Amino acid sequence: MIRVKFLRLAHRLGQTPHNVVVAQVLYRLGLAEQLRGRNGGRVGAFSFDRASAMAEQLEAAGQEALDFSCTIMVLGKTGVGKSATINSIFDEIKFGTDAFQMGTKKVQDVVGFVQGIKVRVIDTPGLLPSWSDQRQNEKILHSVKRFIKKTPPDIVLYLDRLDMQSRDFGDMPLLRTITEIFGPSIWFNAIVVLTHAASAPPDGPNGTASSYDMFVTQRSHVVQQAIRQAAGDMRLMNPVSLVENHSACRTNRAGQRVLPNGQVWKPHLLLLSFASKILAEANTLLKLQDSPPGKPFTTRSRAPPLPFLLSSLLQSRPQVKLPEEQYGDEDNADDDLDDSSDSEDESEIDELPPFKRLTKAQVAKLTKAQKKAYFDELEYREKLFMKKQLKEEKRRRKLMKKMAAEAKDLPSDYTENAEEESVGAASVPVPMPDLALPASFDSDNPTHRYRYLDSSNQWLVRPVLETHGWDHDVGYEGINVERLFVVKSKIPLSFSGQVTKDKKDANVQMEVASSLKHGEGKATSIGFDMQTVGKDLAYTLRSETRFSSFRRNKATAGLSVTHLGDSLSAGVKVEDKLIVNKRFRVVVTGGAMTSRGDAAYGGSLEAQLRDADYPLGRSLSTLGLSVMDWHGDLAIGCNIQSQVPIGRSSNMIARANLNNRGAGQVSIRVNSSEQLQIALIGLLPLLKKLFGYSQQMQFGQ
Repeated sequence: MIRVKFLRLAHRLGQTPHNVVVAQVLYRLGLAEQLRGRNGGRVGAFSFDRASAMAEQLEAAGQEALDFSCTIMVLGKTGVGKSATINSIFDEIKFGTDAFQMGTKKVQDVVGFVQGIKVRVIDTPGLLPSWSDQRQNEKILHSVKRFIKKTPPDIVLYLDRLDMQSRDFGDMPLLRTITEIFGPSIWFNAIVVLTHAASAPPDGPNGTASSYDMFVTQRSHVVQQAIRQAAGDMRLMNPVSLVENHSACRTNRAGQRVLPNGQVWKPHLLLLSFASKILAEANTLLKLQDSPPGKPFTTRSRAPPLPFLLSSLLQSRPQVKLPEEQYGDEDNADDDLDDSSDSEDESEIDELPPFKRLTKAQVAKLTKAQKKAYFDELEYREKLFMKKQLKEEKRRRKLMKKMAAEAKDLPSDYTENAEEESVGAASVPVPMPDLALPASFDSDNPTHRYRYLDSSNQWLVRPVLETHGWDHDVGYEGINVERLFVVKSKIPLSFSGQVTKDKKDANVQMEVASSLKHGEGKATSIGFDMQTVGKDLAYTLRSETRFSSFRRNKATAGLSVTHLGDSLSAGVKVEDKLIVNKRFRVVVTGGAMTSRGDAAYGGSLEAQLRDADYPLGRSLSTLGLSVMDWHGDLAIGCNIQSQVPIGRSSNMIARANLNNRGAGQVSIRVNSSEQLQIALIGLLPLLKKLFGYSQQMQFGQ
């Protein structure tokens, strides 16, 4: 019936179904109906002939009223002809116009009938384009916003003159002000109207007369491009309609004003306006848009990205610990697994005979077999020595934990003296460990640019590295700030914030987290984080409780609530981490996120197989599987990563990921400390380029 209604509107405006605008609207109506049908709706067989016959029959009978009305708001600069255009639409003087006086001084509307169609037009005061006049424009636009609050317009006509020759985006301040007051959505249902359309085109660059169509195309492109930049959406393509209100404009036999290109402008403008209202009705009926009907300028309520929020919830987060507890990693079971072999390794390294390292000149004199035996022995001894150092470090961590636990039982005098001593020791600046920079062909140690000291200041400030930057340009794109607080000597509170900025967007991420132990192997953490999602900020409040049911098994249950835009989302997750042995561990996670009756379900599995002597041994393989179900659309992804040592100085890292959509990526990277091979590989493109130059010179190019 919407299709029939539109055909009746086109018939009253004297347009046939073969008109370009009519044909496009009918095509979009059919396409929308088909899309709705795929989502489970019942769609009848589309018959254009049937709809056209019904429209002609209803129009010929003239008994059934046309249930349609359209509200049009007119915006534009002073003197472009807003009031004159409204008078032309109704074919009568609704508003007085004078070339020597200011036009409309307040927002006013008029209701009338055009070809039996009810039309309400809102006329607004003229706006000024310069920066200095934007304060006055804001007052006018706020009054317009209050005026249309009860009955929002269906379509906006933005008027400008065709015979304006400016190409320097001089109207950008005005367009940005309109966007700020009404929001970018005002341009989604806007038509660009160029008045004074009977003006003769200017002369071309060589003094020759330019064509009228080229003149219109260039001017339309300038206005459309300015609107795209003001709205921040380069995909916008606002339709353009031409208008001429001068009494001397050429007319046809029916008395309608005709433009130099032969177009009768009034039916075309009304048809574009009515088409926009018809498509909005169809979208509302088929529920293809989220915005409420008839309110195109309010903030559009967008569905929250539930898969993204669920993925963030399912991430494993470490518990916040007190300073005296921050010794070692989270998996304390590794320490117990290593205790059994401590004495064996130490006795083995003590029983080794003395070993003397050779110089480069001495190594060069060895045979190939001798070199292999020498380097094998050297690597074996280095590995034993590093293993001994790691075990001593783990023992020191255990001792520090034991001392921290015993210190709690001491009187307050001893603890105060210990705190004073610790503060005095921490005030000595010490160098922080080097940052892990991205791969580059620069020197082996470019980290000297980012070395810094750990001073008595508890705020830790670090740069955020740009991992995808150009080679030889190891720069940073943001800043990271962290600090750990202690509340009442037993509750840790961590703060971390990060700001990154590129040429287009700025991203903000901030997190405040704390944890509280309430039993052996049980702890509850609570956190609040804020991060940039698109152009909005997402505020998340989350809580997790961890249970260590067994020494090598840890279970976690968590809840989260996220506020994004005007929507509130809630989620729940369950996680279980199993440490089978020193080499193999598995993490299984599952959860759900819901908002506005919508829900997303997901889960992940991550298995890690590493060398028994990791990190001394360099072998590490990881298998990750993820499943996400949203709106019945199942997304399955698989990610495999493996690091394999190649010889003594090289590593090969292979990555592969694939999803059920058939998309994936495979990458293989080899890094080596042997610079000679890299230099030889780098000669290949250089030789190829030189060979290309020789061929060009040979052929005389």
